[in-house]
Amino acid sequence: MQQPMLGYALVFTEQYARRAAQFLKRHPDLRQHYLKTLQLLEANPTHPSLRLHALQGKHQGLHSVSINLSYRITLELLIQDHQIIPVNVGDHDAVY
Repeated sequence: MQQPMLGYALVFTEQYARRAAQFLKRHPDLRQHYLKTLQLLEANPTHPSLRLHALQGKHQGLHSVSINLSYRITLELLIQDHQIIPVNVGDHDAVY
């Protein structure tokens, strides 16, 4: 019998990796918050502190989680495959 999958797998695209590197270069003080957000996202994307929500309009099909009150990560959440694909990271204006 197969074990149930625990958590989710983060799948990083090259484009997102570049965006994240630029974000962390501009905001080195947020590195710990950013890493904690990713760890929590893998373990439990519905954790209340992430404030996960679906996006509307031109970003329909994507979700957003909060790093803190000012910064977000937009992502594709593929529930059936237990994969989370980060798309963008930055402040509200940058990711929306």
